[in-house]
Amino acid sequence: MSIATSDEEIKADIMNRLLRRNCWSAKYLPIDTLVNWMARKVKPDGERVRKLIKQLVNDGFLIPHKKGETVSLNSAKSEEIIEYIKRSLKSQNLGQPKWIDKCQSQK
Repeated sequence: MSIATSDEEIKADIMNRLLRRNCWSAKYLPIDTLVNWMARKVKPDGERVRKLIKQLVNDGFLIPHKKGETVSLNSAKSEEIIEYIKRSLKSQNLGQPKWIDKCQSQK
């Protein structure tokens, strides 16, 4: 990723990282950790990443915990989240990872 990365790709990458760590509902990850991971790839700083995380919370894809310091994926929108990530990966020509099939087979 670089500065030319679109907001949609960054959102999908944030949700993808949470999905790979299996952070659904009660299992959450600190926002600062996500910002640090993403800010290394999305320059110049983490403010853009924080803004996109806030948008994902407002859209209902992420659930805030501990007074907004941590987030997890919303299990009620699991199918929408997986489709969103798939769409983004197709647009980046990265193909479909094997773990997406595994997530769908568990339902």
